[in-house]
Amino acid sequence: MTSFLRSIAAEFAKIFTTRLWWILALVLFGYIGLLAGGLAALFSGLQSGVISPDTVNTGGGALSGFGSLPPIIYSFASSVGYVFPVLIGALATTGEFRHQTLTPTFLAIPRRGVVLGAKTVTLLLVGAAFGLIALAASVGIGGGVMSAFGVDALLLDSETWLLVARSVLAMALWAAIGVGLGVLVPNQVASIVIVLAFTQFVEPLLRLAASFLEVTAKIGNFLPGAASDALVGASIFTVMNPAGAAPLDWWQGGLVLLGYALVATVIGYAVSWKKDVS
Repeated sequence: MTSFLRSIAAEFAKIFTTRLWWILALVLFGYIGLLAGGLAALFSGLQSGVISPDTVNTGGGALSGFGSLPPIIYSFASSVGYVFPVLIGALATTGEFRHQTLTPTFLAIPRRGVVLGAKTVTLLLVGAAFGLIALAASVGIGGGVMSAFGVDALLLDSETWLLVARSVLAMALWAAIGVGLGVLVPNQVASIVIVLAFTQFVEPLLRLAASFLEVTAKIGNFLPGAASDALVGASIFTVMNPAGAAPLDWWQGGLVLLGYALVATVIGYAVSWKKDVS
């Protein structure tokens, strides 16, 4: 237990003694704040009548498929911001291979499973912190904009805070997935390319293609992004699903995300983490 706690302390030191974490945190806050605030202003303006539907070519039915607006706005923290904890998880792991810091780490703590477990726990906590930062932007800015337009931001609704809690959990699990990916693909450039390509292009296209048929939509529910949206309980991507296939329950979505993290980490441990590093 002592070596595990020492490893966790060392992992926190590795992260917080660099500029990477706060640069990603600032970009995350700005990105989610801009997106949540902008779309909250657009949809709140349409809903309150301040903005005419004709000015944005909606034909008067802009919000008919969106249901309650606040959960959609707040869920941007995870449905869009999840790429950031994945990145920091992958970079925290691949940086060990790139800069050969694994060598002194393994000399100090030769139990490699302990080191990897400590890194995973550390990044789970860092991912949760990133979730809080993203939610400060989506709930703080998005909720403020909706209130300014006279739309109930539902900040006193217990379901809102359950969504917030599940969003934090989703972001933590995404960071663990990033760790697993970094162990599985220790080349830092390759990991970054995979994260960006999959999250920004491949999975959105797969989800769109799968959504047109109910059978494929059910399969698409097990994609990591869809599982994350199910865990959180709201997403702009879910309400745009034309097939109307029921998403996974929130706990099922959480288990699917956890499964991705475990599979990637276990395979990565077997194929790269146990190899000689210098």
